[in-house]
Amino acid sequence: MAKNLILWLVIAVVLMSLFQGFGSDDTQKSQIDYTSFNKEVSQGLIQQVQINGQEIKGLKSNQTPFVTYIPAPDLDLVNYLIKNDVKVEGTAPEEQSFLASIFVSWFPMLLLIGVWIFFMRNMQGGGKGGAMSFGKSKAKLMSEDQIKTTFADVAGCDEAKEDVVELVDYLKDSSKFQKLGGRIPTGILLVGPPGTGKTLLAKAIAGEAKVPFFSISGSDFVEMFVGVGASRVRDMFEQAKKSAPCIIFIDEIDAVGRQRGAGMGGGNDEREQTLNQMLVEMDGFEGNEGIIVIAATNRPDVLDAALLRPGRFDRQVVVGLPDVRGREQILKVHMRKIPLEEDVKATVLARGTPGFSGADLANLVNEAALFAARGNKRTVSKEDFEQARDKILMGSERRSLVMTPKDKESTAYHEAGHAIVAKLVPQHHPIHKVTIIPRGRALGVTQFLPEGDQISQNKDELESSISVAYGGRIAEELIYGAQKVSTGASQDIKQASAIARAMVTEWGFSEKLGPILLTGEQGNLRSNVVSHETGKIIDDEVKILIDTNYKRAYKLLTDNIDILHAMKEALIKYETIDTDQVDDLMARVTVRPPSDWDNEKEVESIKEKKSTIDMTRPAKGKVDTTKKEKVDTTKAQDVTDAEQKQDVSSEDEKDNK
Repeated sequence: MAKNLILWLVIAVVLMSLFQGFGSDDTQKSQIDYTSFNKEVSQGLIQQVQINGQEIKGLKSNQTPFVTYIPAPDLDLVNYLIKNDVKVEGTAPEEQSFLASIFVSWFPMLLLIGVWIFFMRNMQGGGKGGAMSFGKSKAKLMSEDQIKTTFADVAGCDEAKEDVVELVDYLKDSSKFQKLGGRIPTGILLVGPPGTGKTLLAKAIAGEAKVPFFSISGSDFVEMFVGVGASRVRDMFEQAKKSAPCIIFIDEIDAVGRQRGAGMGGGNDEREQTLNQMLVEMDGFEGNEGIIVIAATNRPDVLDAALLRPGRFDRQVVVGLPDVRGREQILKVHMRKIPLEEDVKATVLARGTPGFSGADLANLVNEAALFAARGNKRTVSKEDFEQARDKILMGSERRSLVMTPKDKESTAYHEAGHAIVAKLVPQHHPIHKVTIIPRGRALGVTQFLPEGDQISQNKDELESSISVAYGGRIAEELIYGAQKVSTGASQDIKQASAIARAMVTEWGFSEKLGPILLTGEQGNLRSNVVSHETGKIIDDEVKILIDTNYKRAYKLLTDNIDILHAMKEALIKYETIDTDQVDDLMARVTVRPPSDWDNEKEVESIKEKKSTIDMTRPAKGKVDTTKKEKVDTTKAQDVTDAEQKQDVSSEDEKDNK
């Protein structure tokens, strides 16, 4: 910015100098007033003049140049000059060129057009072509040399890789399939939860096939102008035809591929026009040989039926959450980039991370490396992975949060209530850790870790989850009374209520209503199915489920109130206890310290107490004179008090007589 300003200042100075040089002829001429000019004309002192409008330039008889200005138009001036033998000259009027006249007349319109182009260019993100590129595709082209991802970089989805391997064979040698009359699918729809590797799998297909790869998001087609999205779809397929064979990857296709007729505007809606054009380009009157469209979504239920029919996205590849073997493979892929200690085993970590997606596992490895770097380590250890997993599952520790002893005790009772009920109800997940260290938005956390991959849950497991959710609130109620229960159980109540309502309205666990779906896509009651009477039955059934499991948790904690107190003491002492300490407490035996417990603080506190006792105790062979003086003083005071009492009693006796 400073360089540009200096450059413009230099240019301005140069131009001013040039203009000043051009105007130097006028400065050399002496300027006289019009009255003196007329006198000199009458005296014959003016030789010649040149008139240009109101400006008069000329030479005097002594060859001195001069200049003067007419104050007002004077029609008799020329005749007056001729009478006095003055040579009069005129100047030709300046003629404006045709282009200059057009520019001057059209300048306001050109200015408005320039401003409009500027704003439209900004609205389009300043892309190539500016305002004239509305209908151009925003797909990013990656050549076959730019994509380094292969199937070796994709793990945890072996079945999905098998479904797309033949795409690579087709792109490399299509004649092998055409000889037998086979036709490769024109569209592949990758379906799965977020973070499972759908985009990575599409890149691996392009990397293995060594073909151009067009990447675009579904939201890039939609604009506020109707018809722009359809134009971009046409342009994208035209570019793909020039680069065929190639792959077009559309991420989050549900942004443009939703069911038609659901939005406002009918067929004139921009999104629906874009979808119509995409349907035509994929399988319309003209075919697109050599172009394979791969799309990814985590909501296949909202896509239009015409988009999923054979000939378009006629093959759906499910990329789900990895199992324990898949998680092990994914961890090995990410662990290749970091130095590990010998105690780190991908098999053990895979068993301890059920429900993790590929993105979660990549984040786990990254967080473990960050923990090791903070500790100035050269390798990543098992403890680093343990801390990283706890951070992902429970949130970061907030040790800076100041908690009063009363808050700590209340939190300890709350978390102990969750843990005890979880150990006593049937078919609940094992306890991994119980902590009263604030993590994330919670003051304490009871973390459960499934023993294996869980696909579904039965009624006993769901009811146990409701009982465990209310365990913390019930523990506070038993210890402090119903009037002292805190608001810390708000999230537990929300979780238990959601499970109970889903059991009644979605999963068919209500004896009165039976296996009937009563909710829509967002979990709300379907107004066209649920009547007022049915809604009341739903509320009653939910209330029965919650009350039953609440009473069960209440009885379990009442019968084991001694364990509740013992677990509270263990949590206040250690702050975090593992499943081993919970087992000791449930067995009513001495609690062993946690494996990572640092007892230096405990030893220091014992030493401080001992030194305090030693300081107050007198040394051997010496008499504590201070203490003796205090005893003597006390005895003297007692004697004085006794004498005063005797005097008082004798005076009372005299009064009585």
